[in-house]
Amino acid sequence: MKKLKTIVVEDERLPRLSLLAKLEDYRHAIEVVDSCDNYDDARKSILKNRPDLLFLDIQLCGRDSIQLLEEIKQIITLPYVIFTTAYTDRDYLMSAIKLSAIDYLLKPIDKELLELAIAKVVDRAMTEKQPLKPANLVFKTVNGKLIISSNSIAYAKADGNYAKIVTFEDENLVLESLLSLERRLSQYNFFRVDRSTVVNLSMVYRLDQRLQICTLKATNGNIIKLKLSKHGIEQLMEKV
Repeated sequence: MKKLKTIVVEDERLPRLSLLAKLEDYRHAIEVVDSCDNYDDARKSILKNRPDLLFLDIQLCGRDSIQLLEEIKQIITLPYVIFTTAYTDRDYLMSAIKLSAIDYLLKPIDKELLELAIAKVVDRAMTEKQPLKPANLVFKTVNGKLIISSNSIAYAKADGNYAKIVTFEDENLVLESLLSLERRLSQYNFFRVDRSTVVNLSMVYRLDQRLQICTLKATNGNIIKLKLSKHGIEQLMEKV
């Protein structure tokens, strides 16, 4: 299993440095790609780096990190979250649970509890990262329904408030947002490479980073060339 890309978000310098130091002992399982000390930088970094795991302080210079996650989940699938806080406020705890937080650690962070929290994330990642077998999926369309096997979909792309599902034969507008599609398709080895595109990883055949083109290939040999943003091709290069 690949190391979990991790971002630490903590607005106080000493607690941030302390947590980063403690995380050094878990380099076999996680890779810290960034640390942030405020709301805006954290938002930018999460959207740019697409972490697997987020250590997130509940309060960021007076701003609420629950709201940060609410914003993030409208754009990408949320990473695993371990909240860190000096508070024991029940409302925060319930909000964290609703956002599927893995754990909730009180500062100063106990190393044994940190180890248990990381173990929870690793166990869940190993379970959830196993893609489901291809299955027939049903999508609403303007005139009815589209019934299609997940392994027939090359990619999906945003189209206003809805999305288009693209196969090697055609494309269909479905009455569902790209974010909703991402949540459904991610179980079948699909990955959202940027704001507007979700790609079937099992069909990725060639990546051209200079031209920013992803070539998708079906089992019958049919090919689609998909132009991506610079960020998109970089995300895909890292994922496959």
